[in-house]
Amino acid sequence: MTEFTPLHALTGGLLIGSSAVLLLWLNGRIAGVTGMLTGLLVKPSATQLWRLLFLLGLIGGTALYGLFATTPLRQGFPIWLLIAAGLLTGYGTAQANGCTSGHGVCGLARISLRSLVATATFLGVAILSAYVVRHVLGLST
Repeated sequence: MTEFTPLHALTGGLLIGSSAVLLLWLNGRIAGVTGMLTGLLVKPSATQLWRLLFLLGLIGGTALYGLFATTPLRQGFPIWLLIAAGLLTGYGTAQANGCTSGHGVCGLARISLRSLVATATFLGVAILSAYVVRHVLGLST
C-alpha cells in the first residue's frame, strides 16, 4: 500500500492518541511499548496485568486487521529482512531508551527535547532504510 489515505491516517492517529491519553489518565503510565515489553519480560513487578493487556491489544488489533485485509501485511519482503529489521529496531530503541510510541507520541506531547532528538533520529533512519530497501536492494510492496 503506497497511496496516501487521509481517512485511514486520521483514524489511526486518533486511535493511537486516544489510547495514549487513556493509559495516562487511567493508569498514570506513558504508552511506550518498549518500556511495557521490558517491564513485562525483564523487570517483572506487581504491575504486570496492564502491560500484558496493552500488548495483547496491539497483537489482537493486528490479528483483526490481518483477518479483514485484502492483501498480506508485508507482502514482497523476505523473512530474513523482517527479522533483521525487528532486531535492529529493538537495538535502536534500547539505545534511545524508548521507542517511537514513547518518544514520538508521548514524549513530544510533553515537549521533551530528548524525545525530539530521538524521534528525529528514528525518522531519519527510517527514511534512509526505506531508500536502501526500495532503491538499493530493489524490494517493494
